[in-house]
Parts: sequence; C-alpha cells; structure tokens
Amino acid sequence: MEKLNYERLSPAVEDKISKKLGLDPHEDKAIRRFDRPKDRASLWRSAFIKDIEKIMHSPYYNRYTDKTQVFSLYKNDDISHRAFHVQLVSRIARNIGKMLSLDCELIEAIALGHDIGHTPFGHAGERFLNALYHRETGRYFNHNVQSVRVLDKIFPLNLSLQTLDGILCHNGEAEFMEYRPAPIKDFADFDRRCEECYRDQKAIKRLVPNTLEGCVVRICDIIAYVGKDRQDALKTNAISSEESFDDSVIGKFNATIINNMTVNIVENSFGKGFICMDREHFDALSKAKRDNYSSIYLTDSNNEIYQTKIAPMFERLYYRLLEDLKSKNRRSPIFSHHIEFIKNANKVRESGDYEAEEPNQIVVDYIASMTDDYFIDLYTHLFGDPGLSYIPYFG
Repeated sequence: MEKLNYERLSPAVEDKISKKLGLDPHEDKAIRRFDRPKDRASLWRSAFIKDIEKIMHSPYYNRYTDKTQVFSLYKNDDISHRAFHVQLVSRIARNIGKMLSLDCELIEAIALGHDIGHTPFGHAGERFLNALYHRETGRYFNHNVQSVRVLDKIFPLNLSLQTLDGILCHNGEAEFMEYRPAPIKDFADFDRRCEECYRDQKAIKRLVPNTLEGCVVRICDIIAYVGKDRQDALKTNAISSEESFDDSVIGKFNATIINNMTVNIVENSFGKGFICMDREHFDALSKAKRDNYSSIYLTDSNNEIYQTKIAPMFERLYYRLLEDLKSKNRRSPIFSHHIEFIKNANKVRESGDYEAEEPNQIVVDYIASMTDDYFIDLYTHLFGDPGLSYIPYFG
C-alpha cells in the first residue's frame, strides 16, 4: 500500500496568496473527532472541501451510479439513479446557499454524502432491509443513519461534526415550512442521536440539522426529487400524461419547481436565522409530494415487482450471508467481497476489528452497500437466476 505523503504550501507563498485573496489560511470551523494535522484547513483546501473530497474518494461513492432512485430494472440511462439525485441536491442547495451567504462547501459535503448509505432498489430496499434487521435484532435500519455509519464507522474518514450532522438529519421524506437549526453539543451528543434512531422508530422524525447549511440541504432533497421523479415516470410510462399533476404555483416539473422554490426560499429566508418559505409555496410543495406518492410511488404497477420478486430475494440473501458469517465460511462473498474489501480500504486509517462487529450489522452493511446489479449478480451467484427481466431501450 502506497504511503500517503501530504505536502503543504510554503508559509511564504501561503502568506502572499492569502493577502491577495483576503483569506485566513488557518480559519477552521470544523469540529472533528480527532485533531489530525492532515485534516486541518489550509489555504487551498478548506475544512469542508476536505470533507467533500473525502466523501467523493471514499470506497462506496462510485456505487451511487447504479442504485435505484425510483424506477428499477430499466436499461435506460435517461432514468435517474441516485448519483444524479445527490448532484442535483448539491446544485440546488448551493444556489440557495450562495444567495444567503452560507458555506457552500459545507452544503456540498452534506449533499454528496447524504444518501451514500442507501440500499439497492430505493426505498423499497430500505423497507425490506429494515424489516429483516428489526426481526433479528429489535433495531431499525434507516438510510440516513447508515450514511453516517459508512463515512464515520465503516470507513473512519474523520469528517466534521457539521457534515455528519447534516447527513444524519437530511430526512427528505418530511417537509416543514420553517427549518430552524437545533444545537448539538459535541460528538457524544451526536452519537447518542444516532443510537436513538436504531432503538426508536420515530427518532428520525425528531432530527433537525444544527446548521443552516444542513437545513438548506434538507429542503432541497425534496425539491430535487419531486419534479424529476415525475419526468422519469413519464419516460417509463408509469404515468400516462402531464395531466396527472396540477399546474400549481410551483409548477409541474423539474425546472419550474426548482426555480420557483429557490426564489421563494431565498426571498423568505434572507437575513434570518432560519430557512423558510411562504404558506402558498409550502402547501403547493406538500401537495406535489402527496401527488407523487399517489400517482407514482405507491401504485400497484410500481410496487408489484418489489413485493413479488425483490422482497423474497432480500430475505433469502440476508439469511444466507448471516449463516456464512456465523459459520465463518471464508469462501463466502461476505468475507471475500465485503470484509476483506473494508480491511484493505482501511489499511491507511486507524480502525478497529470490523469482523468482530455484531453479525447482523455486518450483513446489513454489506447489503446496503450493494448496487442493484451487484445485488442481482450476487443472488444469481449463490442461488441461480432469479428470473428478473430488465425493460430494454427498445421493445
């Protein structure tokens, strides 16, 4: 393994550049678990830029590319995957953040990391994995908590508390007219909140970000998917026409919704210590989300394949991997493709003995990390062809 050597600008050059740009090269607002010189802010890489790059170069970031956003089993690159969703959240939130004079680098770090713990097959996969994990342990699985686990525990990247808190609290399934930051004391307080989410199913609904930047990402998570999911639904013929949705004050589809919500949030939040929108736009956004649920997410046509095919695959795969782990079958992919992968990735980091963790947690980590195609290939490798059919470009 190559030894990492971190170089810094010379003090003389750093001083000249900082004076020219009017910057403080040592300004560092990030709170970290461990005070390490390589993680401290520098002139050319601020604290939150370092968080961004840690996330983008983390071992699971590539896996966004083939994780379902809403529609699975399509051979069609025009259908959104989770990779595009996190980019869209980041872009919308940074636009708002810039106009409100917020830290756009912190916003980007939160946005790019917020779904890295998401399961294959979208929220259906999350429900299936949660049911299995809770059956075996009495604990709950939530993708926002898993995103924190990926970036803070599985791969101990020493991200800032501000970034991790924004990721934990993003919860794009709940909208409010106002987002007021909730103080957090330290990492001990943060760890307590994470643990509550494992033990109490309602805990995630009580989470509120501790920064305005986290609040912006939280509302932008909704703004990013409401219109885009509708456009994907049209492409897949899940809905028959644009007339399925009302042409409300925020518009029907992606570009109009993003523009109108951005303008309203900026106009109502500027100069305030919280993020908000007016009642008319809030009501319209809430209705748009409800319409998506009734017309897209909860329809029989969208859920049939998940219930009849994918759910049984989750259960069979979960228990096979759990059996292999407990019996220490080192030929199993849970050792060769998961545990060894993590150990190799952590050779340059200080980390504990991952293999000694609770077996169900390791199985959950592995399944949650998978892309859709990886999940199907692993199932086929262990049990044979599951009989799934992809919908092609043509036909």
